[in-house]
Amino acid sequence: MKKNLTLLFALATTGLFAQSNIEIKGKLYNQLTNTVLADTKFKIEDLGLEAKTNSEGNYTIEISEDAYEVELSVEGFEKVKQLLGEQTTLNIYLKPEEIKSEDIDLSTATITVQRNKAAEANLLNMQKKSTQIVENIGQVEMDRKGISDAAGAVAKMSGVTKQEGTGNVFVRGLGDRYNSTSLNGLPIPSENPGNKNIKLDLFSTDIIEYISMYKTYSSQINADFGGANVDITSKRYDGKGFFQVGLGTSINSNALDNKAYKLQEGPNYFGFKTTKIPTNVLGGYNFENSLNPVGRPSVGGSFNLKGGKSYRFNNGSKFGFFASAAFDSNGERLQDGVARTVDAHGNGVKDFHTFTSNKYNTNTTGLINLFYDINPDHKLRANSILINNSSQSLNEYNGYVRDINENENGLVRRGTYERNTLLINQLLGEHKFSERSDFNWGISYNTIKNEMPDRIQNTLRYAENDEQYYLANQDASLSHRYFQELKEDEMAANLAYSLKLGVDGYAYKAKLTVGYQGRYKERNLEANQFNLKVNKGDLAVDPNNLDGFFNQANYGSHFLISTFDSYNGSYRPQEYSGEQTINAGFAELEYHFSDRFMAIVGLRGEHINQLVDWRTALSQGKNEFDQFEILPSLAMRYKVNDKNNLRFAASKTYTLPQFKERAMFVYEDVTEIERGNPMLYASTNYNADLKLEWFPKQGEILSVAAFGKYIVDPINKVTIASSANDQSYANTGDWGYAIGVEVEARKAIIDNKGLNPEQVTIGLNAAYMQTKQELNDDKVFKETYFNGGRINTNFTFNEDSFTGASDLVLNADISYSKKWEKGGSILATVAYNYFSDRLYSLGTETRGNQVDKGFGTLDFILRTKLDKNIGINLAAKNLLNPVIRRVQDNLNGAVDILSYKRGMNFSLGLNYQF
Repeated sequence: MKKNLTLLFALATTGLFAQSNIEIKGKLYNQLTNTVLADTKFKIEDLGLEAKTNSEGNYTIEISEDAYEVELSVEGFEKVKQLLGEQTTLNIYLKPEEIKSEDIDLSTATITVQRNKAAEANLLNMQKKSTQIVENIGQVEMDRKGISDAAGAVAKMSGVTKQEGTGNVFVRGLGDRYNSTSLNGLPIPSENPGNKNIKLDLFSTDIIEYISMYKTYSSQINADFGGANVDITSKRYDGKGFFQVGLGTSINSNALDNKAYKLQEGPNYFGFKTTKIPTNVLGGYNFENSLNPVGRPSVGGSFNLKGGKSYRFNNGSKFGFFASAAFDSNGERLQDGVARTVDAHGNGVKDFHTFTSNKYNTNTTGLINLFYDINPDHKLRANSILINNSSQSLNEYNGYVRDINENENGLVRRGTYERNTLLINQLLGEHKFSERSDFNWGISYNTIKNEMPDRIQNTLRYAENDEQYYLANQDASLSHRYFQELKEDEMAANLAYSLKLGVDGYAYKAKLTVGYQGRYKERNLEANQFNLKVNKGDLAVDPNNLDGFFNQANYGSHFLISTFDSYNGSYRPQEYSGEQTINAGFAELEYHFSDRFMAIVGLRGEHINQLVDWRTALSQGKNEFDQFEILPSLAMRYKVNDKNNLRFAASKTYTLPQFKERAMFVYEDVTEIERGNPMLYASTNYNADLKLEWFPKQGEILSVAAFGKYIVDPINKVTIASSANDQSYANTGDWGYAIGVEVEARKAIIDNKGLNPEQVTIGLNAAYMQTKQELNDDKVFKETYFNGGRINTNFTFNEDSFTGASDLVLNADISYSKKWEKGGSILATVAYNYFSDRLYSLGTETRGNQVDKGFGTLDFILRTKLDKNIGINLAAKNLLNPVIRRVQDNLNGAVDILSYKRGMNFSLGLNYQF
């Protein structure tokens, strides 16, 4: 009877230029009889190659040098898997199972080739061969380090830190406004009205194949770029059918006490519920949700389903699909907290001596990926991704309340529920017309909806004489309910045509690429704050039963409801809308001066139009800017030898202000209030990088890079010099710069190959950087005139660092892995992350800077497979549980203005693959 011989080579992508091949030769053996498998024909279907063992069992094949692993299986024999490493001779021994070897017909054996881009060795090969300076992290490495989302993955790359409590990242000291995010090369919108980029923690690893970070600019990347472009590649499955189901649970050590773990009433466990504004909201108290905190289980849960399959047809075409659905939730409590402010003389104010925060987050994701290869030269791919994310928090601040100037035991409670729903739809195509020319394209339509339904805040004063709480009534907004909704639609298109010149087999002398990129987005934000104006402030209340005061029976006599713009029982919301259109044409010339030295020269012309229209409590107005940018770029690579690369890159880019930053829209938090500046304008960035890479062996790297950035007219968040100390945005100086050095090392210190491979690997990356920028009060005053007013600032220093920039960022890990013949495996990783002090906000009015103090985190991850079907995963994170501190640095000493502990997080998961 006929059986198949399957040889699986996991290959990397071809990179951005020609890919070379290597020759692999050896023998096939029957391990039991120690005899060769002679005269066995086979073909490598995906590469269009045929081969045959000779009478002595010898074979010779030519494959891509990116191949890193070979797996050979024959029905009746046990599987053999072996890493290729540096060797080009591979003798493969097959051990028979129950079936006798003579029952197996090897005359028509088949070798199939599949690609596994997510493997660490493959991604390093991509990095090695790429023309651009790029870093990659794939599914294999993310699993090894226990990473659950894209934010955690990016934070493991050199020079990157994650902002505490958010999914935002800083790259080389540059924050949200200087970075960009894309999915499969196409842009994706932000869920937050104040951010340019979407929170990366919305993307769970269930839908990610690998992530690429481009720290240098090329003309095929959106030019709103300063720190890095993060490109997420969604999963694509090509292979035999599979189906996997997983379950898990998690707990935060601070949230073990359920009596202290309380949340706002209203949102449900899965994070899909949305509360609407009541009808006739100004005519009575008709809100749906209670103001009383409710106890909730703090244990998180998760489940996931995923599966896929591909089909090969007789005409040579191929179709495949991959689908996944996942839900994850987790509870967290911040405790041992302090929150306070510092006055203009740098003295500590008796503010909130106790701060606690209970949090509950959910993330639901669904992905459908379809691919259809008409033939090897024409390929189509479609992606649809749905993400529903919710975050719920109940924050309590106990102590001195500035707004009511009361004693030590005042209370401010804020309950916030935020829901984001993102739908991404993409269609992509790859077309190879000849050995010289190809055409790639992609289009996308994305929608996102951000809702903050029924945020609640209550402020209470405490009377020591009768030991009772009373609702503060100095201002109508001290108790309020707030509703916000943002909707954004975005369409994008990428087109690129490439023509190779001087083609000689796999190599070519030059390649010219021309293309177009377009992006149009429209955003609408609407916000309503309903102030609960207390007119019976002499009645004692129970903080945990505020429904006893705020109810329909007391409406009118005890309190009233007001908003910023109401008349005869109706109201108008605060709102702004924005439109942004970007049209860009680009051209790149890649030229190989020799087999060692090549360069890419790029030029991009980009037209940007941004329009913002608002009507808020501050004003009503419209503002537009329109500009055209010419943006050159250069990337060079010198191949010192087969294991070393020397790279250089330089470019000019820009940084746009965001819609919210240019609209006169007011957002109030417990400790700060911010508004926009319509006169804000774009910064210009000049970037340069020099990098040396060494790849000692397959899967290993040692690299060092130096970088520099010079920014003209940098944008910063500033404190306005006024009695209210509100915050806004401004081009705060004429110049700013960032310089630094990055190192990366990855090494296998134990690497035992064979039937039961065993490996110990260590990884380290670190970045040291310095940033500085000019702070100019006169520049801000002169450039911010609008509607008869200006922004006044009084910076404490004339020069300072960029906000979010740490001098030192460090990531280190050590992993142990072992695999057994029957499919069992174990993988254990210890990972450490550290960042030094970083600037949170600039000092004003003689006050010092606010600084987030550096700290380190330690995680332990254990992943096991009992056999080929059952897997058990365990993770213990934040084991050091450091105190997270924000201080204000003053001449007479630093003052803690915020501190807390997050607690340790433990999770356990079980999965089964059918």
